[in-house]
Amino acid sequence: MTKRLITFGFLFLSAFTYSQEKSYSFSLEEAVTFALDSNYTALNARRDIAKAIKKKWETTASGLPQIKANIGYNNNLKQPVTLIPAEFSGGEPGTFSPVTFGTKQSANAVATLEQLIFDGSYLVGLQAAKAFLNYSENANEKTQLEVRKGVINAYGSVLLSEELVAIFKKNKETLDKNLFETRKIYENGLTEEENVEQLEITLLDIETNLNNAERMLTIAKQMFNTALGIDINAPVILTEKLDTLAQENIQLSTLNEGLSLENNIDYKIAYNLTEQRSLEMKLEKSRALPRLSAFVNYGTQANSNSFTFLDSDQIWYQSSVLGVSMNIPLFSSGMRGARTQQARIALDQSKTQLEETVQNIKLQFDSAKSDYQFSIDKYENAKKNLALAERIESKNQIKFTEGLSTSFDLRQAQTQLYTAQQQYFQAMLDVINAKTQLETVLNNTQIK
Repeated sequence: MTKRLITFGFLFLSAFTYSQEKSYSFSLEEAVTFALDSNYTALNARRDIAKAIKKKWETTASGLPQIKANIGYNNNLKQPVTLIPAEFSGGEPGTFSPVTFGTKQSANAVATLEQLIFDGSYLVGLQAAKAFLNYSENANEKTQLEVRKGVINAYGSVLLSEELVAIFKKNKETLDKNLFETRKIYENGLTEEENVEQLEITLLDIETNLNNAERMLTIAKQMFNTALGIDINAPVILTEKLDTLAQENIQLSTLNEGLSLENNIDYKIAYNLTEQRSLEMKLEKSRALPRLSAFVNYGTQANSNSFTFLDSDQIWYQSSVLGVSMNIPLFSSGMRGARTQQARIALDQSKTQLEETVQNIKLQFDSAKSDYQFSIDKYENAKKNLALAERIESKNQIKFTEGLSTSFDLRQAQTQLYTAQQQYFQAMLDVINAKTQLETVLNNTQIK
């Protein structure tokens, strides 16, 4: 017993350790591919397609042969009594004799085959089921585009946070060294206390920013994990660098790509809506057509005063019926006409929405191109500004060390450098996100 417990405990600990140590490593393309398969929203979008396929078959099957069976058993606890003229049995004319007909118990079984021959609404329903499937597929495509965009944004946000943490740590190390040296100089009476205090203020700001950046890095990783559809605390390693992705996403040729409305997912969905509204109007019109169906059944029935229906000598009487029925709508007091008019108005509304969608897509395209161009320009300026800020800070560092400038001048140069660093890294992420937004409008799912 003790050995079993030890073995079970070892296996449990091994499984727990394995689950705790499970980690992931992704390039950007690998992360997008993984998310398209496991993201929560993407999973449900694929399930919507599966439901639409089943719905289409449900509609199709409603016009195929249907077979149903009915089995019944009756036990007349009190059999009904019928009064007949007594003179039929030699009684007095004008009087009645009570008579009970039939047996006390009966059983029957009937199987019926039904087949729809013609129904206008059924034909429209088949078209509507296909249109709904197309809509579900387009909705899934839109979901994939949004998942892709979300993963790229989350991936870049993690890289940005890592860069900020690294640069804040580097700046803190430099400030710690400066503060240590300046305190020693102050202790020897060779500089003013204000120089020490100015550096202490700058160091406090850097420490605050570093702590915030570390917290934001944790949140960015959790958001990235959520976008991928994995546990938010699972260890994840990103194999690409922010500056490399930024350079790869600076592709001016993308700005020259033309807009194809038919390829835009929002246009596809809006067109689907118009198609569905058109089918709804056809459905209302079809309700004025006759409905023709046929059936054939086969049944058997047995009667007895006691329960003998399972006996081999029980007599069963067979029956069968073949029939055709036609349901013809003649007059509805204007109800069908009102429904048709409502469907026509809804169709007109969907056409207006389609036109509005077209204009919005054109606006989104022009805006996305402008934002992408601006992000590239801002990135180039941020890179130049960073180089200038580094030179200015370096000069002021030398001047301060040699006693040619005050700590206030150095603090200004350092603050300017820290701002330029953050703007530079943010500009990289803006380039990546702006290109992703333009690709989403163009329905271009290539990573690079």
